Amino acid sequence: MTTDANAPWLIAGLGNPGPGYADNRHNVGFMVADLLAHRMGAGFKRHGKAQAQVVEGRVGPPGPGSRRVVLAKPLSYMNLSGGPVTALRDFYKVPTANIVAVHDELDIDFGVLRLKLGGGDNGHNGLKSMTKAMGAEYHRVRFGIGRPPGRMQVADFVLKDFSGAERKELDYFVDRAADAVEALVIEGLERAQSTYNS
Repeated sequence: MTTDANAPWLIAGLGNPGPGYADNRHNVGFMVADLLAHRMGAGFKRHGKAQAQVVEGRVGPPGPGSRRVVLAKPLSYMNLSGGPVTALRDFYKVPTANIVAVHDELDIDFGVLRLKLGGGDNGHNGLKSMTKAMGAEYHRVRFGIGRPPGRMQVADFVLKDFSGAERKELDYFVDRAADAVEALVIEGLERAQSTYNS
């Protein structure tokens, strides 16, 4: 799928707003978005037309190879992410193919990344809401969190903080996920997959 090189990209880190959720597994999308904003030297601000915080900037080398991006953290809670993302898509005139959802993924081991375009939601309520609002043909950067141990319910697992052992490696994996987002935007899906879908 080809995209307009001049069209902006919308990077939506998925999570739940508020300090009580900040370190949850379900909020790894927010963590990646925060790191990308830090790399741009910018802070998130409340958007006037959408229930989201945004940062506008560029990624990539200075010059024609850089890409305009809007980073977003929906403030609607995970299961209503589609509303804010769609509002931002319309406000910034972003083609659906230039939207990236960064989210936690249960069916992938902790820290492993998978990049893809389109597909199902695999029971992820943030993706379910986005797909209902705009169709499924947006990019995903899937950040593995693994399955819950024993008989723990999925809902409890994703709303718990990363374990002590996981936290020792978390910064490295979040950094790698941010690299993957930048590679996707600058180099395209296939090249980014070949590097990060390991």
